[in-house]
Amino acid sequence: MRSVGTLYYDGVAIEMNDRTLAHVKIAIVQKMRRAESFTFSWVHTGDQPPGRSTIWIHPSIPIRFEFLNPVQPELNTKWIESILRSASTTGGILLTEEHLENGPPTPSVAA
Repeated sequence: MRSVGTLYYDGVAIEMNDRTLAHVKIAIVQKMRRAESFTFSWVHTGDQPPGRSTIWIHPSIPIRFEFLNPVQPELNTKWIESILRSASTTGGILLTEEHLENGPPTPSVAA
């Protein structure tokens, strides 16, 4: 069973597994430390209507990362770098699955 965490931003709650949230947190905090704004997009899952959503992330708006599991997972530097590269494009962060060197992708958003 995967631990499901939540990113809270400007009245929006986005659920994703804790591992994904840990990686997204690192990327978002790094962009915010530089006072950079960007978009963040995800595909709807679970009981949400089909489609996707996008929000504008700005350093002046409070953000909270809530993890179900108190232990931080081991981080995949390549995935963080990929998220940061996408954040620097006009399309912003598009939440994708983690691709491990020796295994299948890890689902990123809670199902």
